[in-house]
Amino acid sequence: MKVYLMKRKGQISKKNIEKGKSRMNSLYLMYYDEDTKQRSREWLSLYLYDKPKNFLEKEHNKETELLAEAIKAQKVLDFQSKKNGFVSSVSGKIGFLEYFKSLVDKKYENNGNYGNWYSTHKHLKNFLKGKDIQISKVDELFLENFKIYLLTSKISNRNGGLSQNSALSYFNKVRTALKEAYYNKMIVENPINRVKGIKEKETDRQYLTFEELQKLVKTDCDYPTMKDAFIFSCLTGLRFSDVKSLQWKNIYFDQNNGYLIKFIQQKTKGVEYLPINEQAVDILGERKSDNDLIFENLFYSSYHNKILRKWVENAGIEKHITYHSSRHTFATLHLTMNTDIYTVSKLLGHRYLKTTEIYAKVIDKKKIEAVTKIPKLDL
Repeated sequence: MKVYLMKRKGQISKKNIEKGKSRMNSLYLMYYDEDTKQRSREWLSLYLYDKPKNFLEKEHNKETELLAEAIKAQKVLDFQSKKNGFVSSVSGKIGFLEYFKSLVDKKYENNGNYGNWYSTHKHLKNFLKGKDIQISKVDELFLENFKIYLLTSKISNRNGGLSQNSALSYFNKVRTALKEAYYNKMIVENPINRVKGIKEKETDRQYLTFEELQKLVKTDCDYPTMKDAFIFSCLTGLRFSDVKSLQWKNIYFDQNNGYLIKFIQQKTKGVEYLPINEQAVDILGERKSDNDLIFENLFYSSYHNKILRKWVENAGIEKHITYHSSRHTFATLHLTMNTDIYTVSKLLGHRYLKTTEIYAKVIDKKKIEAVTKIPKLDL
């Protein structure tokens, strides 16, 4: 990686020229990657007088150029250290909040799990009371205290405590950030390796039985697009984020395998080939252009969740159903119909079988409830 200190001439209005003001030129670093042949820029927020008129302006230019050269030297040292397998002292001085914010911004650009990362940054900022900490100074004590903060503080939107699983999710984002920092040789060691994580709490995963799903199909919804998308997810197991981004080119027919969906999971970023039945395809209606979204104008928020719950209520179903319940419904329907758990795990795109086993526990509970319903015999 080559680093060049560059200067860009600034604009100046006629009015300022008449007032005798000087043109200011901005400084920036130009990076040139010799492997990829790509260039990138970093603005330094440093400025030089284009034509210094007096001693002070000349001194300003001299000091600013020295500062810019020092920044350039630090960047060169940083790149050389990483190239040779060393941790740069420059990287370790970067603020953890600043670094974490850069990861949040990447999630926004890549349409990843942005909301969760954004919330984690907000909680980190509140925990640090707005003051940053060098990434090299993030240690076990810092992480233990942040864990306690997540588990005990009244920091939810309703001024209550976070659920244990929400705290786990936020803490895991910090874990991921430190893991990436260690991989990029920004820190000598990863302190998270010596800190116990937050244990996941089993939750009551609401799902619909086949009979309840049939009721929903027969019940009108104030938001027909969401109704179609929800039923589609019940029949395919796809998450809302995956359904929202589905295009017609993602669905095709294979003579040997029938209908298939090829898509990239928004959560795992893995390419999936998902077989689906004709019943799910029928919901989609008439095929459009390849690049058109299948479910146009599909949104989901607290407002849309109220519409979904009203639809469920109108169908005579007394359960707390959210859009994600469609995924639970897909899993439990298959396990109830004796589809083996390994196949269900693959259909859901789970990385680990233990994630799918949670649904198996739900089915076991229903079996226990079923056998206890047999009336007592007069023996």
